[in-house]
Amino acid sequence: MDRLIYVAMSGAKNTMLQQATVANNLANLTTTGFRAQNVALRAAPVVGEGLPTRAFVVDSTPNSDFRPGAIQHTDRDLDVAVEGRGWIAVQAADGSEAYTRGGSLEISGNGVLQTRSGLNVMGDGGPLAIPPDTRVSIGRDGTVSTVPTGNQAAQVAALGRIKLVNPDEIQLVRGADGLFRLNAGAAAPADPQVKLIGGALEGSNVNAVDAMVSMIALARQFDMQVKMMQNAETNARSADQLLSSR
Repeated sequence: MDRLIYVAMSGAKNTMLQQATVANNLANLTTTGFRAQNVALRAAPVVGEGLPTRAFVVDSTPNSDFRPGAIQHTDRDLDVAVEGRGWIAVQAADGSEAYTRGGSLEISGNGVLQTRSGLNVMGDGGPLAIPPDTRVSIGRDGTVSTVPTGNQAAQVAALGRIKLVNPDEIQLVRGADGLFRLNAGAAAPADPQVKLIGGALEGSNVNAVDAMVSMIALARQFDMQVKMMQNAETNARSADQLLSSR
């Protein structure tokens, strides 16, 4: 009886959290470079004196789906997509280094290369400053070059290289801001093997059909767990009646 109540109760709670995760995946169906979140559930016994029959349902190894999304060609100079494995290093709002697959870049009013969300793109020695009145191009290896407006390509100037990294995906954790970081808190080293595709963006890897099916399955699972709690209550009342009749 105890095990039934605790598993059903905590299972219903975590099913709601799992449904929120799937809903968040659906909300980011068109977000550039988004990685879907995965959540698994498992039963865990409650350790303690007098609690041998109780068990909870808990989150088990929540992680992300690192499969690549579809490449969408835009022909925009400041749009880049990571080819295969790898990440673009950016400066998070707290000043730490974080990683993203969203390669829709722009130049801020202060002349700094940033993501569309306003995060500075990291280069070899920090954020990349872009001179005014120049046309920017980004090479496959992340090299950022500029040509003064109206001048010939012979006057190309290389400003630096976007920091591209490729850490082991097991070491990456997603932050509340949607960016990924190393679980040890350190900065990943630059990897010259990571390449970019210019004039293109990587789409979200969320599968809309799978997400909708998961939403339906989770709703049915939640209903089942609520019914299990109702059955436990009915059984408890029946047991009380049997004991009181003696």
